[in-house]
Amino acid sequence: MKPSLALLAAAVITACVPPVQGTVTPNSSVAARVDALADEYVREVFRENPDFATVEGYPGADHARLRDNSLDATRRFWAQEDAWLAQVRQIDPTPLAGTPQHRTLAILRELLEGTTGARGCHNELWPVSPTYNGWQGVYPFIATLQPVGTPTARADALSRFRAFPKYLDTEIANMREGVRQGYVAPRTGVESVIRQLDDLLATPVGDSPFMSPAVRDTAAPPAFRSQLSGIVGNEINPAIRRYRDYLADVYLPASRATFAVSAVPGGAECYRASVRLHTTLQIAPQEIHETGLREMAKIRAQMQTIARRSFGTDDVTEALRRLKTDTAYTFRSKQAMVAYAQGAVDRARAALPAWFGILPKADVVIQPYPAFQERSAPGGQYNSPSEDGTRPGIYLINTYEPGKQSKAGLEATAFHETYPGHHLQIAIAKERPGAHKLVSYFYSSGFVEGWGLYSERLSEEMGLYSGDIDKMGLLSNEALRAARLVVDAGMHALGWSRQQAIDYLMANTTSSLASATAEVDRYIAVPGQATAYMLGNLEIRRLREQAERQMGSRFSIRDFHDRVLEDGNVTLPMLRQKIEGWIAASR
Repeated sequence: MKPSLALLAAAVITACVPPVQGTVTPNSSVAARVDALADEYVREVFRENPDFATVEGYPGADHARLRDNSLDATRRFWAQEDAWLAQVRQIDPTPLAGTPQHRTLAILRELLEGTTGARGCHNELWPVSPTYNGWQGVYPFIATLQPVGTPTARADALSRFRAFPKYLDTEIANMREGVRQGYVAPRTGVESVIRQLDDLLATPVGDSPFMSPAVRDTAAPPAFRSQLSGIVGNEINPAIRRYRDYLADVYLPASRATFAVSAVPGGAECYRASVRLHTTLQIAPQEIHETGLREMAKIRAQMQTIARRSFGTDDVTEALRRLKTDTAYTFRSKQAMVAYAQGAVDRARAALPAWFGILPKADVVIQPYPAFQERSAPGGQYNSPSEDGTRPGIYLINTYEPGKQSKAGLEATAFHETYPGHHLQIAIAKERPGAHKLVSYFYSSGFVEGWGLYSERLSEEMGLYSGDIDKMGLLSNEALRAARLVVDAGMHALGWSRQQAIDYLMANTTSSLASATAEVDRYIAVPGQATAYMLGNLEIRRLREQAERQMGSRFSIRDFHDRVLEDGNVTLPMLRQKIEGWIAASR
């Protein structure tokens, strides 16, 4: 999973940009206008979202501020987006054909149309989420990335975290307005966040994730640690307590027992807009659901072959149960989980040159989730390296209750998050010479997560899996992504219950009950995002099969992969256009 700190970072981008009739502008003038507009957009987005800039390692990021999360600031930025979109729509892309600016214009237009289209969800009014986009996951992680090592950097860190209590108080004000307007979070998610905050508040100040800057800055004077400790203990923790008590005493009774996004005003339209935002596709909920059911049937047939060969049964559900509960297939320690993942990453890194011509320079490291977050965190999460290469990519692994976690699936997840998955893909995007920062920093989930899932099956072709247990994990991971299509659309549009969704995951994957519950609560908190994985994977695989069929002996897997990744973060329609053009040129 490649998360984003802003809705815009999972934005819709498509290849089709209709021209404004009658517009005639010299190519160089139009190109300069597009570059200037895209430059302004990237600069202003990172200025408005300095925390996002820190996470992405954006050069020149303001590490002393937090995002202004007030509703007034949100609406001011909406007005700026509207102005950009109006300018973009006035530009005729015809003179730009075959230039990088043609792609930049298409991305910028659909990025803006996607984010403006999703405003009707009013996520700013119900920002309570137990998963990766909740503040309690985002800001402790930012603390681990906060630059230190110089007097200026230390002053920036103190300034940023002094502002955090105001940020939380503003979140409370936003939620109060959401309650007034009828936009409230689901009760199950609110309960999960309260538990997370209880764990965070129970952490000694010295062990708080917000103390990370002082822990990492070994050359800092004692006064820096003392000042930061005072901010955490006397300002941040009391603000977290206020937020937690508001949730428990006021917000929880007002939260909705119905968890489908269709329960909020305009919810049906919100779900369709969210699916388009995350996948870059226009696809109806019923079609999403039925696609998931079809893919699940194919995957279970492949599971049955392994179940018969390695587990002595034709009963897939029984084989999955044994993988989840038999201690022969679970881990003994958190350290064992990290070592298992590291072995997979090392094998994948060594095998890359035979399958890819373009390789990244940046490295990737594995880190466990912090203890307060791991109970409800996903199985894995990737965060990209800094543009200047000073910070590697980071694969966060969930080592919660290792004795209950199956070995099946861990290798597939490691491949998804690192090589040949997200790290390979996103580091290449950031390292592309001459690439506009628009395609280096703003991600379309359909392409990014589709590639991540594609890379899991590719890793089998590369001979990276240790054995049938791990291949069963690959199939279970694919089944999970097929199940996401089934249950995400099922819950948000087709009347499925939360328990029905949990039961479906338990029956069809190696997910433990805790993992399945956390997964379902993630889909509840972020409607539509979970559909991006399988839909994107199916499109990438379809394009590869088309290329293999039409190119015959001229097909090169290294060239195909380079064509997919070389343009940075594109969209599924743009990728389709690119690969079909490559196929045609080969003739």
